[in-house]
Amino acid sequence: MEDTLPVADTEAAIEAILFAAGHPVTYEKLGAVLGLTPREVRLLVENLAPSYNSKSSPRGLHLLLFDDSCQLCTKEKYAPYIREALGIKRGGNLSASSLEVLAIVAYNQPTTRAYIDAVRGVDSSYSVGKLVDQELIRIVGRLDAPGRPALYGTTEKFLRVFGINSLSELPEVGQELMSLPKNQADANIGTGADTQQ
Repeated sequence: MEDTLPVADTEAAIEAILFAAGHPVTYEKLGAVLGLTPREVRLLVENLAPSYNSKSSPRGLHLLLFDDSCQLCTKEKYAPYIREALGIKRGGNLSASSLEVLAIVAYNQPTTRAYIDAVRGVDSSYSVGKLVDQELIRIVGRLDAPGRPALYGTTEKFLRVFGINSLSELPEVGQELMSLPKNQADANIGTGADTQQ
């Protein structure tokens, strides 16, 4: 679309697109449709965010802003009403072991499965596979070491599921909870890693 809309109409168009999409939409895509640069779209979305995200907002929706995209989603406190109204059964919760693995990846990414196993003290291949299948973690590169093991990191879906915009919003965790036993060979995974963008 070539016509430039007034700011209020442009913001309304962004809201409508995000509502209809039901998933994150890139600032680039929104800009292409609205005749704006991704940066201009990002500024408009940031302008909209307080009306959705402030504690005093009466809206039932939350506006999530990611690095390259944004999404409208429902506020968590209304989930029981949505499930009942739409007949949605509660989704499968993550097991304790999957949550453990997810926390290790989130706080130590990029990281290898060997590192995860060393921190947990048990084989984590099943949990890693489930989290990849659920698109909460993904392979982000390969470690520059023999065998070139996969490096795992969290996904945008991880941010959405946990209702955060970036990893910097994760609560602080004591280093002793995320550190390896002293004699683990895989302790320094941050050097020589090739990561995909």
